[in-house]
Amino acid sequence: MAYDFKKEQKKLYVPGKRPQLIDVPSLNYLAVRGHGDPNDAHGEYQQAISQLYAVAYTIKMSKKGPHHIDNYFDFVVPPLEGLWWQDGIKGVDYTHKEQFRFIALIRLPDFVTRAVFNWAVQEAATKKARAFDNVEFLTLHEGRCVQALHVGPYDAEPATVAKLHEFIAAKGLQVNINDHRHHHEIYLSDPRRTKAANLKTVIRLPVK
Repeated sequence: MAYDFKKEQKKLYVPGKRPQLIDVPSLNYLAVRGHGDPNDAHGEYQQAISQLYAVAYTIKMSKKGPHHIDNYFDFVVPPLEGLWWQDGIKGVDYTHKEQFRFIALIRLPDFVTRAVFNWAVQEAATKKARAFDNVEFLTLHEGRCVQALHVGPYDAEPATVAKLHEFIAAKGLQVNINDHRHHHEIYLSDPRRTKAANLKTVIRLPVK
């Protein structure tokens, strides 16, 4: 049976609606950086998603090809994630999505080394006949964070973010967003197949 990160690592991917503290270990990701409105059908974010999934599925489906990957195990491609910020703005201003900067992410299994990553990027580029030069191998160590599950439209996230801030203050902590730590979202639902009211998104904030 394919390894499913969401089922096997529930502390990271299946929080409750109530805010909770979590220490996030160092993890490896496929990553693409960009900016602009994520809802723009022709924007950088949509292109980033396409690139991430192309490389992720190249790794997953290597089991059916001639390329051998040491320590490979079959896995469910993890959910799309994103780090979000806006220059000069504390927190997130949802009324100016065109100002978003992002790092779109997909978690990598531990067997994916930089050599495996390099092979997968080149393989995906060849198959798709397009450049994948902006796809990165990113190691992210988030450390101490507070997270909660948001259920509903993305535009309704401020209510959940407010609950996170209240919890953080009650614990005597501070939000610690800076050049290296960002507002983090994990998308557990496919917006193409899920009603907006039922979308499930993990919202994670770094704290100190």
